[in-house]
Amino acid sequence: MAVVSSHQLAQCISCHAWNADLSMVAVCPNNNEVHIYKALSFTDSIWDRVHVLRKHDQLVSSIDWAPESNYIVTASHDRNSYVWNLEQDEWQPTLVILRLNRAAISVKWSPKENKFAVASGAKSICVCYYEQDNNWWVSKIIRKKHNSTVTNISWHPNNVLLATTSTDCKCRVFSAYIKGVDARTDAETAFGEVKFGEQLMQLDLAMGWAFGVKWSPSGKTLTYVGHDSTIHFIGDVGPSPIAQTLALRDLPLRDVLFLSERRIVAAGFDCNPILFEADNQGTWNLIRFLDEGKLPPAETKTGTQFLEAFGKFHGQAKHGNNIEIVESSNISNTHHENCITMIAPLLSRGDKEVHYFSTSGLDGKIIIWDVSNISEFVSRLRL
Repeated sequence: MAVVSSHQLAQCISCHAWNADLSMVAVCPNNNEVHIYKALSFTDSIWDRVHVLRKHDQLVSSIDWAPESNYIVTASHDRNSYVWNLEQDEWQPTLVILRLNRAAISVKWSPKENKFAVASGAKSICVCYYEQDNNWWVSKIIRKKHNSTVTNISWHPNNVLLATTSTDCKCRVFSAYIKGVDARTDAETAFGEVKFGEQLMQLDLAMGWAFGVKWSPSGKTLTYVGHDSTIHFIGDVGPSPIAQTLALRDLPLRDVLFLSERRIVAAGFDCNPILFEADNQGTWNLIRFLDEGKLPPAETKTGTQFLEAFGKFHGQAKHGNNIEIVESSNISNTHHENCITMIAPLLSRGDKEVHYFSTSGLDGKIIIWDVSNISEFVSRLRL
């Protein structure tokens, strides 16, 4: 593993998304704007800001960029969502009527790009689709299923099932099948024939707020993370799922990403991505932290005094209380200097495995990671 590039784009980044050929990235610098940067390649050291999208009144909480249609969809705390279309080198917004009375938190295009879903603080999900006759985007709402804010959403590869996480500590799976938009055969899933808004599964594995959630490339496995420093893996998703929970000794995770069917990377408050892998029996294990750290800065007298004081305090805390203190992985110089809030794959068309991914966080950085040699590395690690 290696860090390909690190870009300080703002003081804080709330979300980001890539276009299809990975030449542009859309970023929200923790305000009501979306900045689009362009480079010849995502490995370039210089990115130029080429567009600024201004339409929202409050913080833009989520961005997703459709690879085929090239539409950008944004969601904001102003309770609105816009679909942006590039016309003559200008991004034109179309307002989507969500009918929300609370903030829009997360937005994701479906795999076929004929729908997108918006999670909200109104304990509901808006599933939006384009109505050709009226030339606008309309929404159908899944209500009264969550007991608190919906924090994240993930589309199943079949374009119908939708997984959600919430601050009521639960993960759920719903049907987002819309008659007239989806084919009739799409209604046949592992849960049988489904209809819009039907709750198909509820998982109560976390003891804290649930955040990032993702389906595996095949859709057979689902994973999500909890604020109680847990990560949960659900295999054979259907009427008889198999669940596994790993409790971590480090700080909580915020987002997860499948690199392949049997490998996952997750990141959060430790500022350091973690690799998980399933063995031949389907049991998931933590392999290692991916960030090998930056070169240490030149030692100063002030820094030395602080480290000595911290060591004394840490030792007193360790011996003065009957609590096991585990050294945090991010005391070293990680490339991210604050919580990682989002992981995005860098996928070219036709790719089945993720060889590069990007992370953004509260430190205002976007960092690109190379995991193309992960198989070779894991095999050496086991030896």
